[in-house]
Amino acid sequence: MPPARPMTRRKLPIGMQTFREVRQEGCYYVDKTAYIRRLLDEGKHFFLSRPRRFGKSLFLDTCKELFEGSELLFEGLAVHDAWDWSVRRPVLRLSFGRGNFKEPGYLHTNLMAQLDAVERETGAASGYASAPERFGQLLEGLHRGAGRRVAVLVDEYDKPILDALDVPEVARANRDFLRGLYATIKDCDAHVRFTFLTGVSWSLQRGCTRGDPSQERASKVSLFSGLNNLTDLTIDPAYSAICGYTDADLDTVFAPELDGLDRGAIRNWYNGYSWRGAEKVYNPFDILLLFRNREFDAYWFETGTPTFLVETLFRRGVSPLELEGMTASAGLLGAFDVDRIEPAALLFQTGYLTIRSTASRGGRTRYRLGYPNREVWHSLNESLLAHLTRDPRRENNADRLLDLLADGDVPALRDLFRAFFASIPYEWYTNNDVARFEGYYAGVFYAYFASALGPAVTVEDSGSRGRADMAVRTAGRVYVFEFKVVEQAGPGAAMAQLKARGYADKYRGLGEPVHLVGVEFSSASRNVVAFDHETA
Repeated sequence: MPPARPMTRRKLPIGMQTFREVRQEGCYYVDKTAYIRRLLDEGKHFFLSRPRRFGKSLFLDTCKELFEGSELLFEGLAVHDAWDWSVRRPVLRLSFGRGNFKEPGYLHTNLMAQLDAVERETGAASGYASAPERFGQLLEGLHRGAGRRVAVLVDEYDKPILDALDVPEVARANRDFLRGLYATIKDCDAHVRFTFLTGVSWSLQRGCTRGDPSQERASKVSLFSGLNNLTDLTIDPAYSAICGYTDADLDTVFAPELDGLDRGAIRNWYNGYSWRGAEKVYNPFDILLLFRNREFDAYWFETGTPTFLVETLFRRGVSPLELEGMTASAGLLGAFDVDRIEPAALLFQTGYLTIRSTASRGGRTRYRLGYPNREVWHSLNESLLAHLTRDPRRENNADRLLDLLADGDVPALRDLFRAFFASIPYEWYTNNDVARFEGYYAGVFYAYFASALGPAVTVEDSGSRGRADMAVRTAGRVYVFEFKVVEQAGPGAAMAQLKARGYADKYRGLGEPVHLVGVEFSSASRNVVAFDHETA
């Protein structure tokens, strides 16, 4: 029998990253302390990658309070009765969450200021002016002063690099600086009890796999080449819910907030992030804002415009059609190189795609990626469209698209897309090679639909005799699309393929009107030149 729902409403911990504040203010808290106990039982040095606003900083702060022996804060939590509260350990916590890391030399200044603060607070001191030496001396001093080995906690370990990606020479310098700093942890292992580093990028540190070039490249540029004894938790199924909220958390901890909200819609909008665990998780920021505002919106997405991501996708010729169902190895997903960032790795590490399934072929594991939820599906495709055109009518046109699909008005749908393609500035084509790639026009078409309809759009819709390019089920109607470039396939080829291969057969008998739509583009006119339509 499931536990009874607690119905006393608490304060929502929106924007709170300190464990003490969350507990003392009587806020909702999803207990993650059992993970800390497990980590200490299993090893010593750990690394975790998660997208922004997933609760990484709060988890680190929880570790800090636990090692410092703040017993009252942990009453009623999983770790309380399994912890020796008579022992207090020194903690050295670093965070690179703030500062202008694009400025040459600023990273050194930032770190020195943090070490100054630690020395003032603890009374430890070092005469070194160079960062690794001072860091190592401080670890030794804390150990000797307390008689206990140190817990080292590093938040936003990669932000000095990520912030400077558009200034490559600074990003490289920051990377090299941090590599030397993190290597100090291994060199001072005798003084360290526990290490936990977390950030957004997933830089492989578990060594290269023979015959896998992507892993070899990642290993060469890893920030942790000098700290190669880290245990990577990023896609460890046992730690998939170490950050984020599960369905069970919503139904128990947050039960008082669910009244008046559609539970299925919450799951559809925000659930779906997966790091190979049995349970998918929600981004906490989305859930807390939903409970405060009581309406659905793209809360997480809107806190960080993915300009760099979108520009990278177009520059590398990645069609929106490719995003849902993209596959990659662990080596590729973990590749992190200032000079070349793989689109799959960038999309996964930043949270715009997540792991849908895992398969092993020839002794190598492959991961199939997909959008985590409706929020990201809608919003990322809207950002892709916004990159193409500054047409202020774009959002109104999305509403128009929904109305036309509901009415089955295919001729008006044709006119809508002709107007949209005409709105893409000529300069965009002349300045970008992506328009030359096969599937570009179909990808733009798909992004338009996906930004309005999200998961109602299926790419490469499988049937008994092949796969249609796209299918849409909405408002009691089914639309099956095939796309062709007329200069390559010839006039009428799209509709001919739809009919010859019976792509509509799977939808017959459902009681819904089925529309076959053959869309033909011209690379010369850069627009739709045919929009053939039949009802199956």
